[in-house]
Amino acid sequence: MGKHQSRPWIVSDELWSLIEPLLPEPGPKLVEGRPRVPDRQALCGILFVLHTGIQWEYLPQELGFGSGMTCWRRLAAWNEARVWEALHLVLLKKLRVAKKLDWSRAVIDSSHVRAARRGPKSGPSPVDRARPGSKHHVLTDGQGIPLAVSLTGGNRNDVTQLLPLLDKVPAVAGVVGRPRHRPDALLADRGYDHDKYRRLLWARGIRPVIAERGTEHGSGLSIFRYVVERTIAWLHGFRRLRIRWERRDDIHEAFLGLATCLITHRHVQRLC
Repeated sequence: MGKHQSRPWIVSDELWSLIEPLLPEPGPKLVEGRPRVPDRQALCGILFVLHTGIQWEYLPQELGFGSGMTCWRRLAAWNEARVWEALHLVLLKKLRVAKKLDWSRAVIDSSHVRAARRGPKSGPSPVDRARPGSKHHVLTDGQGIPLAVSLTGGNRNDVTQLLPLLDKVPAVAGVVGRPRHRPDALLADRGYDHDKYRRLLWARGIRPVIAERGTEHGSGLSIFRYVVERTIAWLHGFRRLRIRWERRDDIHEAFLGLATCLITHRHVQRLC
């Protein structure tokens, strides 16, 4: 998407202007010591880890982003304050103002990632000899713009996350009328084929377009579903998300939420 950046961890002025107002105020220092690392520099350190996959303790000090532990604490605090959820909503609103969100259909899919350590929201993988793993569940609009993401254990059935993902889609304002958070239709592969969930989607006013088990491949949905597979590929373009290194699920979810915002921001730059 767009031109290749030689240093994608450097936060641009435009992106920082969106993030800075959302950051919580730092608490008072309890003891004297080194000056607090500025938030923008700490964010660059977090992005460096996200893009390169480097371990926190090996974050190069010569970059001037602070220590790995400083960046880790900042990421945990911002995730607890729901900064990435707020930023994602701001970006989606920009897209809706420009009428670039495609609500005619949403597309859902998931991808398995290996977990280097056992922890919450990890489980025996059915595709990797029962080794620990997690799943990234992604819901996009008709163009592949991420609307919601979630993390579960690798042994969770895909269909169990269908309604939770729909519930995570924020209400997006930006045009006259009520904020919108519901697509007209939902496209999914055979992993979501279940009559119960079809009925629940109809009850929400969403038309289910789900491939049926037992039918031959070539249903025609791939020409619409490829957008979510592409978005998952973009997420896993961030090396830190290819393998779940964090034992704590909230830290991995923080990386997942930040990466979602970065992908959405690229769409904003391209479409708005």
